Amino acid sequence: MTAAPARNDSSAGRAPVRTVADDAEALVLARELADEFRAEAAERDRERRLPRAELDRLRASGLLGVTVPRDHGGADVSARTLAEIFRLLATGDASLAQIPQSHFVYINVLRRQGSPAQREFFFGEVLAGRRFGNAQSETGTKHVQDIRTRLTPVGDEGGEKAGSGSSYRSYLLSGEKHYSTGALFADWIPVLARAEDDALHVAYVPRDAPGVTVLDDWDGMGQRTTASGTVKLVDVVVPADRVVPHHLTFQGPQLHGAVAQLLHAAIDAGIASAALAEAVAFVRTKSRPWFESGYETAAEDPLLIQRFGELALQVRAAEALLNAAADAVDAASADLTDDSAAEASIAVAAAKVQAAEAAVGTSSALFEVAGTRAALDSLNLNRHWRDARTHTLHDPVRWKVQHIGRYVLSGTRPPRHGLL
Repeated sequence: MTAAPARNDSSAGRAPVRTVADDAEALVLARELADEFRAEAAERDRERRLPRAELDRLRASGLLGVTVPRDHGGADVSARTLAEIFRLLATGDASLAQIPQSHFVYINVLRRQGSPAQREFFFGEVLAGRRFGNAQSETGTKHVQDIRTRLTPVGDEGGEKAGSGSSYRSYLLSGEKHYSTGALFADWIPVLARAEDDALHVAYVPRDAPGVTVLDDWDGMGQRTTASGTVKLVDVVVPADRVVPHHLTFQGPQLHGAVAQLLHAAIDAGIASAALAEAVAFVRTKSRPWFESGYETAAEDPLLIQRFGELALQVRAAEALLNAAADAVDAASADLTDDSAAEASIAVAAAKVQAAEAAVGTSSALFEVAGTRAALDSLNLNRHWRDARTHTLHDPVRWKVQHIGRYVLSGTRPPRHGLL
């Protein structure tokens, strides 16, 4: 494939960023990177070696800019392609795939609620290779969506409005965030906060801004190299033109939650596929046949053949529902109504449930089919289960089943929030 022109990011002393032309090129690049990242994934996880070089490769590939609209110079790939990019990356390294999830979520926030000037600036940043992290979740609150971080207006009035009726020139941002995946590696940290009217906004804050501290204190059993630690914000000065009125996103039909959850489902589907591939390779080359089977190799054991068929069905179902969900998101994007948005959210919910079950089930069954040797800690095959179990805790699939059931029985549309 002929390389497309690249954008320079000389201000950061980084390699040029490729300009991805279209969906087909994006998928080729994702497959290549997944193969590359897979090679040392087990070692990175075992040593908790943060994937800085790998993220730089991802950045230089141009994949982080593929959802930028075409009129701003991006490829504007479909949801189907974006989901497949994440699924492929997760087959190589589930931690690496998780890191840019919020990056694309906050590009979507700008697409929907950013002003023309904000979109022009930040889409240029993205295409130049700048990365978004995230700082949204808070501990010690009653509900997961409780936000105590504040944007306090300062200075004279007369600046660009931040969507809340205020016209102050800048804000002071203070708070503490946890599970801040991507923040440690970011150029910009989107921070979810409440402004003076108590409405939710997103403040796009430079990673190195005075008052910003990012701690690498993530100690999860899985997705060990995501650096999903703490972000502390103390009187961080934020210009009004770096603040986006996120609360407006949910006042009409929207796909914000559906796209965010689609990427989570893609990561789970990728984990399931990776675990199945590891199991196949192990049984073919290392597992011994059970003596009662009467076969020379484990791969000939009819009971194992049956089990692999069952596992393959789980993985295929996850991939099929992921594709169907992505198609529903694309259809809703083309004609966004309350009904099309609801259909997309329900399709994504179904994909997320199946992908989560496939990821946890297949990564656990890997040891069942491969046998005792697979449990050696030196092989680190348990990383697939640890990644699956950790990532699927992000939001409970039992509630997605509830929303699906209500939709089927009574036509009740799912609620409008960032998890659907």
